[in-house]
Amino acid sequence: MPSNKTTTKTASRSKDSTSTELLLEIGTEELPYQFVAPALRALQQAAETMLKDLRLTYGSVRTMGTPRRLVLLVEQVARQQASAVKEAMGPSKAVAFDQAGQPTKAAIGFAASQGISVDQLQVRQTPKGEYLFAVKQEKGQPVTTVLTQALPQLLAKLSFPKAMHWNQTGVRFARPVRWLVALCGGKVLPIQFATIKAGNASQGHRVLGAKAAGTKGFVAKSIAQYLKETERHGVMVDQGRRRAMILEQLAALAKSARGHLHQDDDLLEQAVYMVEYPQTILGSFKPHYLSLPKEILMTSMKEHQGYFSLVDQKGALLPNFLAVTNMKLSNMQLIREGNERVLAARLADAKFFFDEDRKTSLADRVVKQQAVTFHQKLGSLHQKTQRVVAMTAHVAEQFGDEQLIQDCRRAALLSKADLLTGIVGEFPTLQGIMGGEYAKHDGESPIVSAAIREQYMPRAMEGELPESLAGKVLSLADRLDSIAGFFLVGLVPSGSEDPFALRRHATAVVRILIEGKLRLNLAQAVRTAQEVLSDQKVMAAPHTGKGGPPDVIGFLFERVRFYGKSGQQWRDDVMEAVLKSADRHAIDIVDLFDKMKSLQQITVRAEFDPLIVGFKRAHRLTEKEQWDRKPVEASLFQEAAESALHQTVQTSQEEYSAAMAGGNYGQALDVLVRMKGPIDDFFNAVMVNADDPAVRGNRLSLLKGVDDLFMSFADFSQIVVQGT
Repeated sequence: MPSNKTTTKTASRSKDSTSTELLLEIGTEELPYQFVAPALRALQQAAETMLKDLRLTYGSVRTMGTPRRLVLLVEQVARQQASAVKEAMGPSKAVAFDQAGQPTKAAIGFAASQGISVDQLQVRQTPKGEYLFAVKQEKGQPVTTVLTQALPQLLAKLSFPKAMHWNQTGVRFARPVRWLVALCGGKVLPIQFATIKAGNASQGHRVLGAKAAGTKGFVAKSIAQYLKETERHGVMVDQGRRRAMILEQLAALAKSARGHLHQDDDLLEQAVYMVEYPQTILGSFKPHYLSLPKEILMTSMKEHQGYFSLVDQKGALLPNFLAVTNMKLSNMQLIREGNERVLAARLADAKFFFDEDRKTSLADRVVKQQAVTFHQKLGSLHQKTQRVVAMTAHVAEQFGDEQLIQDCRRAALLSKADLLTGIVGEFPTLQGIMGGEYAKHDGESPIVSAAIREQYMPRAMEGELPESLAGKVLSLADRLDSIAGFFLVGLVPSGSEDPFALRRHATAVVRILIEGKLRLNLAQAVRTAQEVLSDQKVMAAPHTGKGGPPDVIGFLFERVRFYGKSGQQWRDDVMEAVLKSADRHAIDIVDLFDKMKSLQQITVRAEFDPLIVGFKRAHRLTEKEQWDRKPVEASLFQEAAESALHQTVQTSQEEYSAAMAGGNYGQALDVLVRMKGPIDDFFNAVMVNADDPAVRGNRLSLLKGVDDLFMSFADFSQIVVQGT
């Protein structure tokens, strides 16, 4: 296949005469707020790639957007493509010409494919010999010409989590496209997308735009004029300005209510991308609803209405809310009263659910879980609960006394009962939180209530961890059961697919153990989870291929790598060295983590890389020979370096073993580092493959002692040394 190489010639340009600007606006029906920010990021990245591929220099690329428009703004775009020389390598000279020097079909076909004649082909010397090259001068085209061709392709590449068809073209987009503005230097680019022809007519706010000039539309002429006109027509298209405006309004209204805004970044993001011109209002609800748990009120306001909550200096909820609206009226009272009426109905429903839920204890709900399916392959919710009880007892035994075990078992028994309550049915995000609240109401101990409340923590990859030991135990037990269960029935994450959030569960296990400094035999815990599943007669999925059953420990190790890479910036080879040497029958994640930390720290020392070079030489020799550890006989030494290395191994072994036994991994590595000199001296003075088999075997045994000592800490053969 011909390989293509492009050389770009870029002439210097003056900003005034050789550059212009690009404005692209995609007008749509209201987009889901979750779609807007990712679409803007994708649009910017795609535009930058497009401009580079088109050989168009540019100054800045910005994207802005609201629920009704995605906007691309590019300033200082070159008016002309840079010229280019394109080279394509064809067949070898020997294949392209016969013995008489006449072109063969290979040469003729290659020239035709490149649009030139055979006599225009060049013969060049390459590392593979003499080959034909087609060299073409490609003159840059006007920016309007190339953008007219490229922009429809740019629009077609935009993707969304969910897309729809809305006309006969079959084009898919998040919502129907209603208008397009495409201007280059103030002139319309004649592009078309989904039967919509681009022009210079944009639309303002659905309501405020009509009030601005008696019409919803306006004509765009330039980037600066477009930004002014959108705002005059009730649209603040810059999401950064909307965000700042919303925060300013929230702060001012919170201060007027003598409260503080409860910070919620997700809710702020929702507000920014749900409005075109933000106007925040302060509303209130009846104080008697404050008798409900704060979480119920805040969740009801957030999930049903998108309202912000206010708290006092002590964190107690105030009977007020803040709502970001898409209207700016002289009198906002009607909007405020309408929001208050809707919220009052929501809170009345929440109070009804809360009151009804407390009429039945969590303990009485446990038996009802038999009628609820957890997963069709893993049985009922009641079976899930029984597995978690068993796993909780196993985990708790590692960390505490009989009282902790009993508390954790009780918490596990009641842990899923709140899934059958009205409040959690209405607000699934309150699972666990309401369980803890209801457990407290039922008279359960504070330890049990706290564990139930904390069982789903962390709720996100970097979320807050459980505070109580019982909460940590319950969270670990629940997640290990889920991971082991779904792996057993063959529902294993693959690629980007992870429908049961098993990666998040595994990351939570790693974080709870490491950050909580909990010394748990993770391998035994996984085996226990698998045994409990087997006792319940959960059917394993048939194994196909050569890989055997899914590897739960390998999956957990992958999340250890993720945690070390993202949270600690540790080297991949350092983590691999420790994990590969781990005993898979007795895994202590905290211990492995401490080893990684010590090994990572020592890699920056100047003598580390040369030490690894010497170790790898010893490792390769013993591995190639598959040499077993045999006693070293000093009487067979022929060089002083042999005796010195043997003495170093013996003296180092005692100090190294004492450091390892005490968990002083930095000290143990120091012992290994000090072996660098004797190892180097050995290889400088000694030829391992001696003619005498006894001498050769003795030297291999000596190196095997070095290899075993290093490998007892980590698999140093995984360490990557610069230049090797």
